[in-house]
Amino acid sequence: MAAPITDSSTAERFWADADRHLVRYAGAGDFTREIIDHAAGSYLFTESGRRILDFTSGQMSAILGHSHPEIVETVRRQIGSLDHLFSGMLSRPVVDLARRLAETLPSPLEKALLLTTGAESNEAAIRMAKLVTGKHEIVSFARSWHGMTQAAANATYSAGRKGYGPTAPGNFAIPSPNSYRPDFLTTEGELDWRRQLDFGFEMIDAQSVGSLAACIVEPILSSGGIIEPPPGYFAALQEKCRERGMLLILDEAQTGLCRTGNWYAFERDGVVPDILTLSKTLGAGLPLAAVITSAEIEQEAHDRGYLFFTTHVADPLVAAVGNTVLDVLTRDRLDERATELGAFLRHGLDNLADRHPVIGDIRGRGLLVGVELVVDRATKQSSDELGALVTRRCLELGLHMNIVQLPGMGGVFRIAPPLTATEDELAEGLGVLDQAIGDASA
Repeated sequence: MAAPITDSSTAERFWADADRHLVRYAGAGDFTREIIDHAAGSYLFTESGRRILDFTSGQMSAILGHSHPEIVETVRRQIGSLDHLFSGMLSRPVVDLARRLAETLPSPLEKALLLTTGAESNEAAIRMAKLVTGKHEIVSFARSWHGMTQAAANATYSAGRKGYGPTAPGNFAIPSPNSYRPDFLTTEGELDWRRQLDFGFEMIDAQSVGSLAACIVEPILSSGGIIEPPPGYFAALQEKCRERGMLLILDEAQTGLCRTGNWYAFERDGVVPDILTLSKTLGAGLPLAAVITSAEIEQEAHDRGYLFFTTHVADPLVAAVGNTVLDVLTRDRLDERATELGAFLRHGLDNLADRHPVIGDIRGRGLLVGVELVVDRATKQSSDELGALVTRRCLELGLHMNIVQLPGMGGVFRIAPPLTATEDELAEGLGVLDQAIGDASA
């Protein structure tokens, strides 16, 4: 391993070049002022020699940790034999991955399209739904994030809508069922999600021109603040879709492939989507995504001339990686591990909440957990400043955290460590978070 680069002038040149030549793409956010040299397992290592515990699995993707030896070996082997093809050609890794994904899923989900990113898979799914139904209107959650390409961005409401001109006609939002900040109340003061859902679709019906094609939602809204709809919600949502001849698309970019303790988050709810999209976790950090649907929907799409012919569709290199991901998830029973580690993490966070009144809510499943910070538990008053202070202090202490700062949401930490993390690593992160919250709220 190379010695740490400690020359301050070298770092200054790096940031001068970055500031001069890179387009900033994170909205109002900026780049983390650390030069990352390499990563291994649950840790990132900077050029200056700092070790940083990664509680976000990169971009919520590296479910097997960084530089997993079996992923490294697969990439080395596959890139030396077959990395990329003309998009109309097929290879064994692609067909094997499609078959194996189908084997992990309930009927009738059996036909897969392999792509690169979450935005691309959602784009392809929405395009398919419009073609198959012959309609064009799309419904999604008001706190949704589905990507930055055209149709995916049109269905994204948590950020990025202002300043870019009109979106495509026929995109609608329904309220996100947030149990911590309910907008429709039962007599007990809890979220009345059925009345909220009814209201949402009353508004959709009032605005629709009669061309409702699909509803695309995340089983757990991640960028929206780790919002998990209550049990029963998705069955009721699916019924709303069926009543209107809509397809239900579930976006499991972050929840799919064992992270929540199930192979797929929708399993908890006893529903099967018409179209499923996977991305981040499927490639364990490499650019691999999938659209999975039934033979009936695929046939109808094909009969109507479905076109999604891209440069990297069905690439063998990342498909081989996807097969290795499935190997490791199955062999190491990482669905069970996510449940066990999730319980350990939740217990530790509950202990922090007992000591820090600024922790207003803890939610999520398995190793996808949200922690919402508030100024006052009674009023649930949020503070972007507090969230930023805790995030900055965590990084100073060697822990990378991600904070969601959306109007009305407060500061919500998205905690998503690798499924390969150890209890010691989780305990280390909890200890840093404990100190950071104490320092920031003192």
